[in-house]
Amino acid sequence: MGSKSSKAAAAPKNAAAPKAAATQKVEEPKKEASVGGVSYDTFLKTLEEVRSSQPQNLCAKYLTTDLFNSFTEEQKAILEQCARTGVENPSSALGCYAMTPSDYDVLNAFFDPVIRDYHGAAADAVHVTDWDASDVGENGVLDMSTLGLDELSMRVRVGRNLTSFNLPGAMNQAERIEFEKTMLAAFDKLISMEEYGGQVYSLTPDFGNGEENPNKISEEKYQELVDAHIMFKNMDDDPYLKSAGIASDWPYGRGCYVSADKQFIIWFGEEDQLRIMCMKKGSKLNEVFDRLRAGLDAVESIDGIDFATSDKYGYVTSCPSNLGTGMRASVHIKLPNLTSDGTDRKAKEVASPLGLSVRGTGGEHTPIGADGTVDISPRARLFIKEKEIIQNLYDGISLLLEEEKKAAGE
Repeated sequence: MGSKSSKAAAAPKNAAAPKAAATQKVEEPKKEASVGGVSYDTFLKTLEEVRSSQPQNLCAKYLTTDLFNSFTEEQKAILEQCARTGVENPSSALGCYAMTPSDYDVLNAFFDPVIRDYHGAAADAVHVTDWDASDVGENGVLDMSTLGLDELSMRVRVGRNLTSFNLPGAMNQAERIEFEKTMLAAFDKLISMEEYGGQVYSLTPDFGNGEENPNKISEEKYQELVDAHIMFKNMDDDPYLKSAGIASDWPYGRGCYVSADKQFIIWFGEEDQLRIMCMKKGSKLNEVFDRLRAGLDAVESIDGIDFATSDKYGYVTSCPSNLGTGMRASVHIKLPNLTSDGTDRKAKEVASPLGLSVRGTGGEHTPIGADGTVDISPRARLFIKEKEIIQNLYDGISLLLEEEKKAAGE
């Protein structure tokens, strides 16, 4: 999987990784004109203030004045864009996003230490892609009913970006429209395939120059898709994405493809150019994993689809937190005892040492279900194999359920 992908790397422009709940806003630093080019004095001064007050902000930690000044003028302009979210949102954990599929190479002196710090990786670690899950579980089957769980909501998604376009943070409205129109040919191919079918739902008002968008949907239909967890929410409401330029030009170039059975979905124009996912209700984790792999192979076999990759970091994503596999595998499970206080606080305390993240059922920064239902997923994305992620999810849930039983007696 992924052998077709070109070897291009991307640099985080404004990667606000796992986003902190409390978002502090700092006035956007202005560039002062100076002889021979642009002065970044205010930007660097603000960055120094963030470094002192927010030690968790990895962008500020590693982007020192000396390092910044070691780059060319052209590279500085891009790097300032990459770091803007960490300056405007000091409580960020990462504080940077990549702007193009080459940033992770060109600006590697900045990004590499940020990436390895965030992912806890050795200096010589190299990502290896491996989708062969034939040796996980019982002959490739990870059946959660053996853990005493009934039918669950399961989802596996990956972030992907094409080599021929800027990453979303650097796109303008015209490029967003051009990207959408490029993907329509790929979606038409999927729609023509019996195992996929489906249709495209677009938020783009028009394609410009009087060209209508044949897939444009109403606000009511958009809200229906959001409520069904099929479409993503208004990105303009996210301060991290807004600072990064990723939310710019909303809603142009945004939408999704949905298969006929509504289990295979491709978002376009979100944090990454593409978020490709498989979702269904069931108990066998490998089913969503295997179908996603087949879907990715189908998409990547289409002419014009060339996913950006890095020799060091695997698949290129806008945010350094998603590099490597770009994968998030999750299930919704009920933990009534660990959430008896109405929050996910205790569940997070138990899940964190297991390498698991806990979210509300609507995603990050959303409440848990009234019945104690939470979203559980492994944190690791980079320097881990795809097949290991679903094995880790299964193993982590098994251990988490043991803690849930113990909590019943407390």
